[in-house]
Amino acid sequence: MALTVAAAQQQILSANTCVCEAQTVPLRDALNRVCAVDVKSDLDVPPADNSAMDGFAVCAAQVTEVPCNVPVSQRIPAGTAPAPLETGTAARIFTGGEMPAAADAVIIQENCSWDDEQTVTLNKQPRAGDNVRPRGQDIHRGAVVAQQGQVLSSVDLSLLASVGVAEVAVYRRLRVAIFSTGDELVEPGQPLAAGQIYNSNRTALGAMCAVLGYEVVDCGIVEDTLESTKAALEVAAASADVVISSGGVSVGEEDHVRPAVQALGSLDLWKVQMKPGKPVAWGRIGNCAFLGLPGNPVSSVVVFQLLARPLLAALQGQAWQSPQALPIEAGFDKPEVSREEYIRARLQLDDSGRLRAQSFKNASSGVMSSLAWADGLIRQPIGQAITKGKAVEYLPMRGGVL
Repeated sequence: MALTVAAAQQQILSANTCVCEAQTVPLRDALNRVCAVDVKSDLDVPPADNSAMDGFAVCAAQVTEVPCNVPVSQRIPAGTAPAPLETGTAARIFTGGEMPAAADAVIIQENCSWDDEQTVTLNKQPRAGDNVRPRGQDIHRGAVVAQQGQVLSSVDLSLLASVGVAEVAVYRRLRVAIFSTGDELVEPGQPLAAGQIYNSNRTALGAMCAVLGYEVVDCGIVEDTLESTKAALEVAAASADVVISSGGVSVGEEDHVRPAVQALGSLDLWKVQMKPGKPVAWGRIGNCAFLGLPGNPVSSVVVFQLLARPLLAALQGQAWQSPQALPIEAGFDKPEVSREEYIRARLQLDDSGRLRAQSFKNASSGVMSSLAWADGLIRQPIGQAITKGKAVEYLPMRGGVL
């Protein structure tokens, strides 16, 4: 019985756990790495009440009428420790300056007038809290600032730096071995003989893995023989945490991946209710996970997005969340389908200025130019038609991945 995409994803996630050990790295080396532990803040941010504006710090309750003249008792630039505010005075304070004890408001300098550093005229009645950033407004001590399984972005690193974290525990990068099968395949740059084509799948798979932060082990093109396929799989499994192949997963006489994996470990051949992609091989080579993708270029990429990504995330220790679809008006009609379909699409403004998702003119799984044209995929559920002007589920791609 064919599996739904959601069921296949769930089986993959439930059968795999992190295989990468944790290592501590300097914060500057943690970009796009997966956090191995929850990181908590050891301090409040900001660490003390501070001024949000240039102006004068006062005790609001002591300013009983305006305008009024008060002495300036101190000057507080950012980065200096203030003395307590003297009763009946104001403190000259600058953005980021720490609020002195007994002061609870800042009157911005535009609402003040002064001729020297000794006296200021306050022209606006303050309220407690005016223009003050309270201690812990951003982060409280003990708050989790990075979660286990989180991919650390540039903003995450900045947040960690703001609480004084200099090193962070991350998982070792997952090693992904990739190879292609097929005597018809030739590497780019080599001359083509009759019946041959250039190998694009390995380039696409390797690039997607690199974008996602994995370490790629390139195992090249494997000859279409059982012996060569077994040998390649053994080498790949010994050098990586997971092996991904493209092509050779069907049941034809020249499809050797299936029997080779079965000889070295275990294999399930799935029929997934999806288009493009249907045949997917899933199993293990010894202790190494294996995923066999279809050979057609578009099928290979789409199956990678939907099934390889949760597998790789689980093995890397990364928290996995299915891509979130956006509701976008369709710019085309399409009849209902018997398999969940993923349509190459691009967001475009129509003649009326409405943003709509348009489909590529050729839906063949061998047309790689359709993926280069697309900026996302439309998910068409089983048994549902697409009607122009009605909302569809649009999955945006960034950097070639969902």
